[in-house]
Amino acid sequence: MTDAAPDAEMHVRSPHSETELSPLREERTLLIVDDDKPFLTRLSRVMETRGFIVTAVSSVAEGLAAIGLEPPAFAIIDMRLGDGNGLDVISELKAKRPEARAIILTGYGNIATAVTAVKLGAFDYLAKPADADEIFSALMATRHDKAEVPENPMSADRVRWEHIQRIYELCGRNVSETARRLNMHRRTLQRILAKRAPR
Repeated sequence: MTDAAPDAEMHVRSPHSETELSPLREERTLLIVDDDKPFLTRLSRVMETRGFIVTAVSSVAEGLAAIGLEPPAFAIIDMRLGDGNGLDVISELKAKRPEARAIILTGYGNIATAVTAVKLGAFDYLAKPADADEIFSALMATRHDKAEVPENPMSADRVRWEHIQRIYELCGRNVSETARRLNMHRRTLQRILAKRAPR
């Protein structure tokens, strides 16, 4: 769990409704797949105190095996595992139990992959570090609990500009170092920095 959560996280939501969650509330089987053993142990204990019957494993292979034995109603799956990608576990779970609700845990650098996870059937994703309360809330949320798509989201140019500004500040406003980190030509970066923020 080394990745830090970003200051401002974007969320892509899956169009599930409260009626779809109702049958799952009766069955509280939960699969947790994470190769951070201390985190896995802590999260398993917390979820057991909240009424879940927990199966805790630490690899893609173990996750797939657990789903093969008994597909759970709920799952919490780390994106990056020692033997592969959590997307494989999501795909298998949705194939075996389409109504299952799965949450993906991801680092800041993998947001695009997390969006793919939602498209594959994950209900939502949370950036690490996420605590047990956040994870529980995400598992049990209904569509009405979730943020609506904003009317005027930031443009792609503005998102890029914000990212460049953030790296620039983290590099102590050093243009050369920022350009190196962004794999960008120094003059190109200088032109961007000289312009006003796009809308």
